[in-house]
Amino acid sequence: MKSTYKSTMYACFVGYIVQAIVNNFIPLLFLTFQSAYGIPITKITFLVTFNFGVQLIVDFISPPIIDKAGYRISIIIAHVMTVLGFLALVILPDLCSDPFTGLMTAVIIYAIGGGLLEVLVSPIVEACPSDNKEAAMSLLHSFYCWGHVAVVLLSTIFFSLVGIHHWKILALLWAVIPFANAVFFAKVPIGSLLEDGETGLMVKELAVSKTFWLMVVLMVCAGASEQAVSQWASAFAEMGLGVSKTIGDLAGPMFFAIMMGTSRAIYGNFGNKVSLQKVLLGSGILCVASYLIIVFTTLPAMGLIGCGICGFSVGVLWPGTFSMSSAKLRGGGTAMFAYLALAGDLGCSIGPTTVGNVYGLSGRSLKTGILVAIIYPVLFALFCVILYKKDRKPKVSKK
Repeated sequence: MKSTYKSTMYACFVGYIVQAIVNNFIPLLFLTFQSAYGIPITKITFLVTFNFGVQLIVDFISPPIIDKAGYRISIIIAHVMTVLGFLALVILPDLCSDPFTGLMTAVIIYAIGGGLLEVLVSPIVEACPSDNKEAAMSLLHSFYCWGHVAVVLLSTIFFSLVGIHHWKILALLWAVIPFANAVFFAKVPIGSLLEDGETGLMVKELAVSKTFWLMVVLMVCAGASEQAVSQWASAFAEMGLGVSKTIGDLAGPMFFAIMMGTSRAIYGNFGNKVSLQKVLLGSGILCVASYLIIVFTTLPAMGLIGCGICGFSVGVLWPGTFSMSSAKLRGGGTAMFAYLALAGDLGCSIGPTTVGNVYGLSGRSLKTGILVAIIYPVLFALFCVILYKKDRKPKVSKK
C-alpha cells in the first residue's frame, strides 16, 4: 500500500508523542534514582535542565546540518538517537563507576534526538499539502499534550501494577515507539518548504527582519506563559488542595496538559473559520485572566480550575506563532523553525525560573511568583496588537 502525505502527518503526530516521552519520563523516576543509585536529589533534578540545555544547543547548530543531510535522514536519526538514549538509560548507570555519569550520558543521547525532533517535525508538517496549515500545525502540537498525559498516566499505572523497581522494562517499552516511527518515516513522502529553485532565507536575512524578531518575542512569551504555570501545577495542587504528591501530579500537570491539548485539537478542527491573529490575541488575554484567577482566588479548587484555563489559553500560542511566522516570512526554511523553537525553549526555561526565584524571595509564596510571571502573557498580547497594527499600516509606495 502506497504511503500518502496523510501517512506523513500521522508519523509527525507520533514524533511529538516521542518528544513528550523524552521530556516527561525521567522526572517520574527522580526518587527512584535517588534511592537506587544514592544520588542527591539536587543532582538528579539537574537532568531535566540538562536535557533542555542540550536541546537548545541542537536547536541552534542543527539547521545547516539538516539542510545538507535532508529531512528524511535527519528525522530518522532523531528517532534512532531517542532509542539509543533510552537503551543507555537502562544500561549505563549500572556499567559506569559513577551512576550519575551514566544518566547524564543517556540524557545527552536522547536530548539530541529530542532537539532534532523539535526542529524537524513542524517544518515537515508545514511542507505537507494542506488546505489549512494553521489548523494542521495546532493539531500536530496537540499530540505533545496527549503524549504527556499518556506518559504520566500509563507510567503511573505500570508502576502501581508491576512496581517502580521494574522501571527499566517500561523504559524499553517506551523506546519501541520511536523505533517503529523511524521505520515509518523511512517510507512516507516528505515534501519541501521551498519551491523548486527557491532558497531559504539566510540567517543574516532573518536577523535584519523586524517581523522575525517580533515572532521571536512571541515565542519566548508563549513558552514562558505555558511553563510558568505548567511546571508548578503539581506543587500548586499539593499546596492548594492538600493532596499527596501522586494525586498532585495527576490533578495538576495532567489537567493542564489535557486542557492545552483540547484547545489545540479544537483549533485544529475549526481553525479555518477564524482569524489566527485574533485567536492568538484572545488566547493571550485569556491567559492573563487565568493567571489572575490563580493568584487572587481564595478557593483552592478554583485555583486548580485557573490552572486548567491557563492550559487551554496557552494551547494555540506556540503552534499558532509557528504558523503565523511561516505565513509572514516566506522561505524562512529550517533556520526559521529552529530559531523559533530555540526562542520557545528559552521561554520555557525563563517562565518557571521567574516563578521559582520570586517564590524564594517572597517567603515561599507561589502566588506571588505567578503574579510576577503574568508579565509574559501580558507581553504576548501586547506584541500581538503591535503586529496587528504593523500589518494594518498602509504601505507607502515609492514613485
